[in-house]
Amino acid sequence: MEEAQYEIDLGNLTAFDQHHQFASPPTSREEIVKETIEQATKLVQAVADALFNLPSTEDPDGPLVKLPPPTAKFPREKPLPKPRPPTQWEVFAQQKGIQKRKKEKMAYDEQTGTWKRLHGYDRVNDDNDIPIIDAKATDEPGTDPFAERRKEKKSRVDKQEGNRLKNLKNAQKAGALPSHIQLAATALPITGTQSQPKKVSKDVLQNVAGMAATATASGGKFDKKLPGEKPLKHEKKYRKYLPAVEGSGMGTIEKQQTENVLNRLMSKHSHQILNVEKAVNMYNVKREKHQRRQGGQSSNSGKFKANKKSFKKTSNKGHSSSSKGKSK
Repeated sequence: MEEAQYEIDLGNLTAFDQHHQFASPPTSREEIVKETIEQATKLVQAVADALFNLPSTEDPDGPLVKLPPPTAKFPREKPLPKPRPPTQWEVFAQQKGIQKRKKEKMAYDEQTGTWKRLHGYDRVNDDNDIPIIDAKATDEPGTDPFAERRKEKKSRVDKQEGNRLKNLKNAQKAGALPSHIQLAATALPITGTQSQPKKVSKDVLQNVAGMAATATASGGKFDKKLPGEKPLKHEKKYRKYLPAVEGSGMGTIEKQQTENVLNRLMSKHSHQILNVEKAVNMYNVKREKHQRRQGGQSSNSGKFKANKKSFKKTSNKGHSSSSKGKSK
């Protein structure tokens, strides 16, 4: 009976209770949360019951059901994209009745006797693969046919680029500019509003140009400079290296570098590089062991005990200093 008063949309896995009302006005937030949880539990149970009433198919993971099409229409977050205006070629093709057909990607090249791609690298009938071009009666004497072909190709590419930019301008006027073009050109924001972007300052342009110039493998050293572009400043110091070929004064330079290294080692801060106290202690321990071995082999037990006592620490400073002198 409770499911009858719910409006269940299995396509969106949602349920609505349009007739629900609070029994009494809530006085605190805790009452609202408690009542909401109780009502949401009933709605979820109603959706689950409706799902189990649908015809199902068995599967190792469990029963599977096919959801019906959704009945509730939810509003869009973003407005619908406006239709793109037709390009010049699409208008011309519509007027002439030309239909778009799928072209093959490969074609047979008679010059090499192999199948090649129609476009791109190593394409069919490439101008670079033609060793000889037949002259025409209309050709002027002294002209280079290969240069003329390159010139014609460049003009076709420029014309195609102009047509593409013109189509983008028409799309911008209609408000149907593609999103990736908006992000690249920053002409219009992605939300579709007609607000103009902020003007870019001179410092920002210089920073962007500097980052683009140093983005190459050579760090912009072999790139062509723009007109009026200043060379980049090298903030850090350059590292100096010795010449690979020996010449006059090479011996003195190497001698000076060696002396600098020795002076660093023998400077007043040399204790940070070499722990002198640890080295002296190790030497004293080795010498004491050697003396103990010699005393145990050559002298009697009484003298050996006396030698052991001499190595013990005493409170008398004079006695300790004299024992150190004897050990040395």
